[in-house]
Amino acid sequence: MMRSLLQVLCVLSALVATGYSLSCKVCVDTFGSLCIGKSKICSPDNVCMSSYTENTAAGNMETVLIRSCDSKSKCGMSGSISNHAVKSKMNTSCCTTDNCTPPRTTLSADSNIKNGVTCPNCNSANSDNCYTSDTIECTGDEKKCVLQTTTMTGSNSSIGALRGCATESICNTGTLSISHLGINTEVIIKCSNGNIGLHQGFFFPAVALLLMKL
Repeated sequence: MMRSLLQVLCVLSALVATGYSLSCKVCVDTFGSLCIGKSKICSPDNVCMSSYTENTAAGNMETVLIRSCDSKSKCGMSGSISNHAVKSKMNTSCCTTDNCTPPRTTLSADSNIKNGVTCPNCNSANSDNCYTSDTIECTGDEKKCVLQTTTMTGSNSSIGALRGCATESICNTGTLSISHLGINTEVIIKCSNGNIGLHQGFFFPAVALLLMKL
């Protein structure tokens, strides 16, 4: 009996030392309402995350729901990015049991109040950059100037870029690479604030902008 108890304690100690890994559903839904995917074993420091994105372009609005494994530091994040052609709002939510469904949260409200920041404004369909003399006056919490580059490789390959305004949370979201329908997507964000140099990060709501093209 004592030997069996010691064996159990040794196993538990090993699990604590190595860290427990959640299993999470991984999927992409371009209607933003239902996302069904296969279960994936996450890294020990990850949780089950849902990111919900609402994109408006040329008067049309589309929503995207992405479920994945991701870092706890990205839970409860909310932000937006916009220029004269595109407005994208997103938020994230998390849960911490195997194959759980993170709750849906409310997107931030739009603001038309100018905040004093002026940024370059452009879109490029076939380049990793776009150059412009056009500008946009930022509003609300979008106090960063942003250059977003999105690259898709696979059966449908493309590259695009946009400049505009973004919230600080968008500039600090971390790294994203995602595969969907045979397409590998990487999104890179570079943000600036006045005379402060560009700093690099990645922004997953931009994946939704490309999925709108599929």
